[in-house]
Amino acid sequence: MKTHKPSRFTRSKIALATTCALLSSHAFANTLEGRITDANNSVYFEGAKISIKELNRTISSERDGRFRLTNLPAGQYTLVVDYLGAKSVERQITIKENEVLTQRIALENQDAYIEDVIVVGQRAGQAGALNRQKNAMGVKSIVSSDSIGQLPDQNAAEALQRLPGMFIQRDQGEGRFVGIRGIDPSLNNVTINGANVPSPESGVRSVAMDVIPSELVQSLEVSKTVTPDMDASAIGGSIEVKSLSAFDREGQSYSVSAQATYNKQVEASSPKLSASFTDVYTLNKQFDLGIATALSWSEREFGSHNMETDGGWQMLELETDNGEEVELFGAEEIEQRHYKIKRERLGAALNLDLHSNDFSKYYLRTLYSEFSDDEFRLRNEYKFDKGELVSGQFNNASAQFSGAEMDRDTKDRYESQTILSLVTGAEHQLSDWFVEYSVGYSKSSEEEPNRIDADFAGEDFTLGYSHLGQAPALTQSANAHQLENFELDELVWENNNTEDESLSLKLDLSKDFTLAGYNTQLKFGAKYAQREKFNDVRTTVFDGGFNDATAAQFAAPSPDWSLSAFGPGLSRSEIARFVATNRAEFDVNQLDSDIETKGKSFTSNEDIFAAYAMFTIDMGAWQVITGLRYEATDYSTSGNKVELIKDEVNDDERVEINPWAVDKDYSHLLPNLTVRYDINDKLVTRFAYTNTLARPGFSDSAAFQIIESETTEEDGQIETERKAEVGNPHLYPYESTNLDWSIEYYPGHIGVISAGVFYKDIDNFIATEEVQDNGQWDGFKEVMQAVNGGEASLSGVELAYTKNFKNGLMLSANGTFIDADDQLPNQSDTVANLMFGYESDHFSTRLSASYKSKSFSHEDNDARVMQDAHTQLDFSAKYYFNDQTQIYFNAVNLTDEPYYLYHGQSQYNYQYETYGRSFELGFTLTSF
Repeated sequence: MKTHKPSRFTRSKIALATTCALLSSHAFANTLEGRITDANNSVYFEGAKISIKELNRTISSERDGRFRLTNLPAGQYTLVVDYLGAKSVERQITIKENEVLTQRIALENQDAYIEDVIVVGQRAGQAGALNRQKNAMGVKSIVSSDSIGQLPDQNAAEALQRLPGMFIQRDQGEGRFVGIRGIDPSLNNVTINGANVPSPESGVRSVAMDVIPSELVQSLEVSKTVTPDMDASAIGGSIEVKSLSAFDREGQSYSVSAQATYNKQVEASSPKLSASFTDVYTLNKQFDLGIATALSWSEREFGSHNMETDGGWQMLELETDNGEEVELFGAEEIEQRHYKIKRERLGAALNLDLHSNDFSKYYLRTLYSEFSDDEFRLRNEYKFDKGELVSGQFNNASAQFSGAEMDRDTKDRYESQTILSLVTGAEHQLSDWFVEYSVGYSKSSEEEPNRIDADFAGEDFTLGYSHLGQAPALTQSANAHQLENFELDELVWENNNTEDESLSLKLDLSKDFTLAGYNTQLKFGAKYAQREKFNDVRTTVFDGGFNDATAAQFAAPSPDWSLSAFGPGLSRSEIARFVATNRAEFDVNQLDSDIETKGKSFTSNEDIFAAYAMFTIDMGAWQVITGLRYEATDYSTSGNKVELIKDEVNDDERVEINPWAVDKDYSHLLPNLTVRYDINDKLVTRFAYTNTLARPGFSDSAAFQIIESETTEEDGQIETERKAEVGNPHLYPYESTNLDWSIEYYPGHIGVISAGVFYKDIDNFIATEEVQDNGQWDGFKEVMQAVNGGEASLSGVELAYTKNFKNGLMLSANGTFIDADDQLPNQSDTVANLMFGYESDHFSTRLSASYKSKSFSHEDNDARVMQDAHTQLDFSAKYYFNDQTQIYFNAVNLTDEPYYLYHGQSQYNYQYETYGRSFELGFTLTSF
């Protein structure tokens, strides 16, 4: 008689839950169940392979280590358990009619001379992640909490950058947004415990993952291919953040960690504290209640030194000091910027799991994270185009100007971002059907209260620049560093608020049956998601009534700025005190205030209904998933049409504001095929044909128009010039057809060698362009709008190698090499990681490098702005006093790698910024 393995989706389902009280007592007959633990029964293992040799039936253990095989013929069999990094376990079992056999399997290290290889440390983290990756149906990369703790990663974004194909965008030197395989972060999907995460930032969909402290994360799972039961909004891929559960451990466990960080550039120290606790309680002998909670807090003081060329480098028509007109390739404005920043993170998680004796499961997952950024910026703006050229050289882009202008301004901003995620649901086996349902609620917000921008203007300076390179050298006459020469010109006060709120309902049903002798599963379900995003901007522009105040009234010591002479500083507290005391006397520029407030505020609503049907068949070494997903989107947005009208002929200036609202509906039918073929137990291949999408960014699709009309008279001719910046509520989403193929070889012990090829064909690509000639804006000189701009394709190769040697050495390397028709925004041709490590009973260390080649940012003045290649080197070391106590040291950005954007060619600065090295010292106390 021919036997067949159950599908991999069947295996996962069985391990999660198998029945409930509605079933009759014989439903569990001829059943094998069990749990995979360590020798001390303190840790559970996910992704272990459990096989009954004689029946050729195989399943994988779930997150809590449980597994279950039902409907087994009575008899004697050989049970085999395999787990990378552990010794294979083999034992004889007897299945009896109408009985349930329970087995607890304890795994032992392959390397007996190194303790706890698969329980704690770097090897344990890699072993857990690789076992889950190996058993996955699609193409996945996983990082576990054990691996996160081995590197100096401040947040979830930085932890993800170590995986194959992943890259991050940094803000002030710290990882923030995560991209997958060269695709911009805004085109990915991010979920926390299965619930979609809205973005706390105005106008975007990409989730700033620096809001999530790494200490609250149990694992991070990146799906580079999707199946029909997953959200389709994942052109790059889908990132799942899983927080801790009490059933990850046996009984009670806790951990406490304390850390101090020192940043060399600002010579400041910062604290960090975190703790977690889990326990399982038995209630009335019928339920097990698991409680897991975690708390993380950190404060970080740092800064950055920055130079930027506003508008980039271009051919300029200039006038010399003797009245001649000349052309010079140069810059109109170069800025010096000094940032002083304090960032604070507070994160908390509380997760409840209720497991019943009838194998039903109920859960509540919560995560709260608050991230604040307290920033004070000093800026010097060298305005060369306002002066007369004294000397200049075309070849090395150097020039000197007399009578030039210069502004000294400040930005005083406190910004707070929060993410709240709540997910509740349950799993049951009802007769032949397995039922899963959940309700998810997420809310993200960003508040920017009482921001003050103060601008002090000065003129009649001799200013210049020389030297091509990352940081141009600036020269100035002595009076440019005398604050009494700068008069308060403008103050801008802002109170901004953004909220992004999401509610989702999800239902999945699946049934196993036999088709043509093969184990098969039919799964279908539906999801409804409701989302509202609003951006509330409140701006007041003051342009007078300052009583001739000068920068000298707010003088502060010169900041420590490493790039050149910055000059005297300005006092944050004195400027704030001046505004608070005298604000009632300031002159309000109501026109500019209305334009900023009404023109940038909007509300957008999005309702998505999705339904899918998925068919899975297991044919020995072949496993196939195919199906369809349908997603219908109902989008509405409301804002304002704001027009500034300047009529110099009639000496009239006013602002007209009219509401604007737009509705748009669209739908997609998305076929899907995923195939896995196991050549043998160590060699796995996968192929996927998928269709995905990414909805437009909220700022691109918001209902807003900011129009400027200016009427002038010259030589008796009256002319009106009109310019506009407008949103496009009629945008269609990106649509991508994706092909993926991969092969993975697991040579034994803890390690993998893998290669993958991928291709993406993206339609409806969105780009901001001039659209005044499209027939809808007759009479306008310039109109900037986001439009669907045709097609883009991308292909690449992904290579990875990870190996833990028996002598304690560890090596990990991966590289992703991408080719695109035309370089896409934030897309690098090469992304790579390299790690060398060593681990013994009491000591572990790791040196890691992350590399990202140059990438396209945007266009400015008919030239491409490129982000230069970035290589960051980090070091970490740990010493284990015993199983419970460890001390660690981390060094971040050892080479003080700067952030550099250039304009056209690498010698032309667009933005150059340094952050300095950071050093961390801490200890961790654990018990489990």
